Amino acid sequence: MLEMKNITKRFPGVTALSNVSLTLKPGEIHAIVGENGAGKSTLMKVLNGVYKASEGNILIDGKIVTPQGTRDAQKLGINIIFQEFSLIPYLNAVENIFLGREMTIGGILNKRKMQEIAQQTLNNINVSIPLNVPITHLSVAEQQFVEIAKALAFDCKYLVLDEPTATLTPTEASKLLSVMRKLKEKNIGCFYISHHLEEVFEISDCISCLRDGEYIGTFPTANISEDEIITHMVGRSLEHSYPPKRTQDLTQNPIALDVKKLIDINGNENSFKFHIGEIVGIAGLVGSGRTEMCKAIVGAYPYKYKDVYLDGELINFTHPAEALAQGVGYLSEDRKKHGLFLNSSVKDNITISSLKSLLNKSYFVSRKKMEEKSLEYVKQLSIKTPSINKIVSELSGGNQQKVIIARWLLTRSRLLFFDEPTRGIDVGAKLEIYNTIQTLANSGISVVVISSDLPEIVGISDRVFVMREGKITANLVGDDINPETIMQYSTGGK
Repeated sequence: MLEMKNITKRFPGVTALSNVSLTLKPGEIHAIVGENGAGKSTLMKVLNGVYKASEGNILIDGKIVTPQGTRDAQKLGINIIFQEFSLIPYLNAVENIFLGREMTIGGILNKRKMQEIAQQTLNNINVSIPLNVPITHLSVAEQQFVEIAKALAFDCKYLVLDEPTATLTPTEASKLLSVMRKLKEKNIGCFYISHHLEEVFEISDCISCLRDGEYIGTFPTANISEDEIITHMVGRSLEHSYPPKRTQDLTQNPIALDVKKLIDINGNENSFKFHIGEIVGIAGLVGSGRTEMCKAIVGAYPYKYKDVYLDGELINFTHPAEALAQGVGYLSEDRKKHGLFLNSSVKDNITISSLKSLLNKSYFVSRKKMEEKSLEYVKQLSIKTPSINKIVSELSGGNQQKVIIARWLLTRSRLLFFDEPTRGIDVGAKLEIYNTIQTLANSGISVVVISSDLPEIVGISDRVFVMREGKITANLVGDDINPETIMQYSTGGK
């Protein structure tokens, strides 16, 4: 049995963990939940030897152990798979699995033996992937299975999965949960960190909750509800997951964007309109063409033909910079890769796209104007940061998303595309993002939300387009905006 007893971790000026105790039994799936910043990842880094606990102990089968780093933890049977994989992209699966622990005969690599062990390890968890192609040619889910095989090939007894389904499709996520059940059968204990509570309740034996670095409690999954877990996570009851629905017919508003004809590279043709102040959700299965269609509008994805009007004027953007200049912004689903300058400050991230409007009389960028505008939007959007000079990578996911929204508002955007706006964001912060989106719409900004989260689409949209195989199959309003109807149109059931 693995035990973490009274773990406290202090950094200069802050206590990240305070007296946290958890246990993990062989063959148990133990979920760990909490808002961003609750201390989940910090606790796992202590377990992995990345951080040394300020107080407390780690025990395996009653014996105190002190991992001095990742490799030391692995020797103890502890393996952690973080959201950012530790794979070498140009090596294949076998080479990654045995990296640093290569098998040799007389100083020569025993490739055959390594191939056999890698294949058998994957067979044991019912996973089939190409072993001899570079990792970059594999899907995210397949790369994750390579990480798991890497752990299992060297006698892993305790496995930690940190947000393992955050970037997976529903089918891939289901496969991963099946793999976890296989690990359970093999008596491997798993700590499972996730914001996806439906998956937590599907797969876990018990759930531990952290809040602000403190241990709230551990609960048998069968004996607690999702609402109770959310209350423990945020420290208050969230009576409503979404803002109140707006009842007015917003299609009577003037047209903001009129797509008279858009033909994608596969020949699929669509036409549609977005109205001023409207929130339009775009639903559909992964691969249905939602993101590609919206990116084509802003000039970020190829297309065959496009006839688009913004406020009545023909605008066929060929690059996102052209769209930005006309007040049309696109917030990528991967905010860390395509949205944020992670090593720059909150202030720099908010103002980076509007520097021309922040010049002083000498035509230099005014630091004073940068600070004033940054502080204005930090206050307006309730961005939780101790300073506008804080490095943005140190903020929670929800506050990072708000920083990107602030950037687009400063550019005087009139139409915003949100691609998976709450991916990787905790429950409490999601409601803040939804409120922000509705506030933007109430101010006259047209908002388009692309999401794989059906309850999210249903909860915040005034109107919903459903896509299937590159085409819009339904334009839903009112009571027709429900999960069942959306799924029917998504799968071709209607």
